[in-house]
Amino acid sequence: MELPEKILNTVESFSKLPGVGRKTATRQVLQMTKWEAPALDSFSRSVSELQSLKRCEDCGFFSESKLCSICLDQDRASAGVLCIVEEVTDCMAIEKSQAFKGMYHVLGGVLNPMLGVGPGSLRFENLSSRIKKHNITEVILALNPSVEGDATCSYIKEVIPENVKVDRIGFGIPIGGSLEYLDSMTISKALENKKLL
Repeated sequence: MELPEKILNTVESFSKLPGVGRKTATRQVLQMTKWEAPALDSFSRSVSELQSLKRCEDCGFFSESKLCSICLDQDRASAGVLCIVEEVTDCMAIEKSQAFKGMYHVLGGVLNPMLGVGPGSLRFENLSSRIKKHNITEVILALNPSVEGDATCSYIKEVIPENVKVDRIGFGIPIGGSLEYLDSMTISKALENKKLL
């Protein structure tokens, strides 16, 4: 039995989301057919409004205006610490921890010559000027531990002024983790990031 084209088109749109297969998309769309018209209108309006979403001109995070709330926060600006991340989701994860009180810089990915991602494809153009403008004394590289992440960290270290301290976040064994169940890369990173007691 063939579903109406309106449903199939909506299923096609939903299945473009990461982690959503055709089966899940179909279930979600069929559930939405039970919604009242105002709920469907509200849903479609909220999706449509994503077109007008802006990015902060300084850090690259989502924003309603020219600058995001983090970049407008004078306490964070005066902290002198800049955390460089790959994606907006990394910012959100760090913010959720409430352990960081500085500013962010979202690159939009990592260097990957095999996929044609070079320095010009990422948000490096205003990095040096932001470091000078906000008197940044410490940069924290919060990039994922991968070959591409490591290469990007090396590149960043080269373009940051020498008087700025550069750290990379620690990686390794999670709290409550058991060595026997961890992969070799995690154990290797944990040994690299060991600390003196």
